[in-house]
Amino acid sequence: MMTLAKPLAGGLPIGAVLVTERVASSINYGDHGSTFAGNPLVCNAALAVLDKISKPDFLSSVSNKGLYFKELLKQKLGRNRHVKEIRGLGLIIGIDLDVPASPLVDACRNSGLLVLTAGKGNVVRLVPPLIITEKELEQAAEILCKNLPALDESNQKPGNRAGRRRVFHSASSNLMEFRYLRIHSNLRKG
Repeated sequence: MMTLAKPLAGGLPIGAVLVTERVASSINYGDHGSTFAGNPLVCNAALAVLDKISKPDFLSSVSNKGLYFKELLKQKLGRNRHVKEIRGLGLIIGIDLDVPASPLVDACRNSGLLVLTAGKGNVVRLVPPLIITEKELEQAAEILCKNLPALDESNQKPGNRAGRRRVFHSASSNLMEFRYLRIHSNLRKG
């Protein structure tokens, strides 16, 4: 038995249970149900997602974009005294800092890039959509680099409580994090 959920339809509300023939034969019609089961729009979105990720070169492109993004971040951020490590797998990347991450997270948000904190509040978490372009990754790295001074400014203030703030979100917001960058920058252009 395997369960699937949000990523299956690109963040839209969907869930699925996959079972073997043996398990399926023990379930009678009507035994299993859901309030939102069978929504045609969401099911079509899931089919589109499955079609996209089933293409042979899709996952290798995700892996390549992740390697590219990590290398770009290391080049742009790696020499900053607060950056301890840049790590990740694929496009799930964390920037481990020696100070609270929330000043950088807030500064990036004000510049059009939505990123989150993780760990004990000292990690900047980047989880872009799998379909992000290299140009968008470059924009994200540039915004992060431009806003690094926020770490020094905030951590020099007496009584800084930045590290105590936590950002909670649902997994479905991951798709929106980097698309916010494009929308925000287009709005600023007029």
